[in-house]
Amino acid sequence: MTDERRTKRMLDLAARVAWRAWGDTDPNPLVGCVIAREGGRGDEIIGIGHHRRFGGLHAEREALADCRRRGHDPKGATLYCTLEPCRHVGKQPPCTEAVIEAGIARVVYARRDPGHESGGGCAVLETAGVESVCSDASMLATRLSDPFICRVRENRPWVIAKWAQTLDGKIATRTGESQWITGPLMRRRVHRLRSRVDAVLVGSGTAAADDPMLTARDVRRVRRVATRVVLDTGGRLSHDSALVRTAGQTPTVVVTASEATFPASVRVLRVGRGGDGVVDVTEALGRLWTELGVASVLVEAGPRVLGSLLQAGLIDEAFVHIAPMVLGDAEAMSVAVGRTAPRLTDGRRLSVVRARALGEDVELWCRRRGTGQS
Repeated sequence: MTDERRTKRMLDLAARVAWRAWGDTDPNPLVGCVIAREGGRGDEIIGIGHHRRFGGLHAEREALADCRRRGHDPKGATLYCTLEPCRHVGKQPPCTEAVIEAGIARVVYARRDPGHESGGGCAVLETAGVESVCSDASMLATRLSDPFICRVRENRPWVIAKWAQTLDGKIATRTGESQWITGPLMRRRVHRLRSRVDAVLVGSGTAAADDPMLTARDVRRVRRVATRVVLDTGGRLSHDSALVRTAGQTPTVVVTASEATFPASVRVLRVGRGGDGVVDVTEALGRLWTELGVASVLVEAGPRVLGSLLQAGLIDEAFVHIAPMVLGDAEAMSVAVGRTAPRLTDGRRLSVVRARALGEDVELWCRRRGTGQS
């Protein structure tokens, strides 16, 4: 097996293991780790670990502990990790310290840590004589850290858009009817997504039309109780809406450019208006992160809000649920509006991570294009 194939195999495995903790580690990154030793009959995996929850052991220490539980000595082995081992003391001691003490000979990681305090672990390892290599052999491992990199570099939450559409790209009829375009398996999928994010966001139009609860229901485990966020430029959200009435039980935030008041159970963020005259979505997202600690946002909004986010380049990930249905009505609601795109090059292209069928429907999991090692 070539070194590149070996590296891809190990980092792919580390990334798949790390995904088990999605929703449990924010604002920390998802991180997976595999420890292996080359042998005459191929590579022997002697330890596997991942960061299971915020505040818990990091992936490297989990993998080293697993290695010892199996009765193996990690000295001289290679450690594969999806993110550069950290060098700082936080809720856990530095991972570089554990790697060096264990006698690991070589570390291969998929992404550099951009954190001011946590980053730079590879330099510490090299100084201690541990070979350190940053590899892009596994796209799965490299892109695993995208949400964490986004928060550090852009100082805002990771934004996930979700919408259900017909084959001809319509999310509702001309009268606003959208329940239900997709089937029960897809609706269950949405509740699972809600159970793993810090916030669920809609516009005031969706809140008025659907009067939603935006809570995760009928899921095996709610990993995070998402804050409900309403973008409401004019402050028109009804005090009789389900969101306002239940704000005492589930955190609810109204982001507005008005002086409207709401019951004390509703938190209000007052922001400016963007170039399209509605709530400045860039400011809104930034403040959700800096003031409320919201690390991930699931957007279940209508075409106006989705259009604003697309225009600002703020959709990082998308789950597109497609039903085998065609409306054929020019006045039915499209996915996004408010942009001017006379050329195909004016469109926002995403990369498809995975496509799969759920019942009669298809889910496209997409991410924004572009990645990097730094």
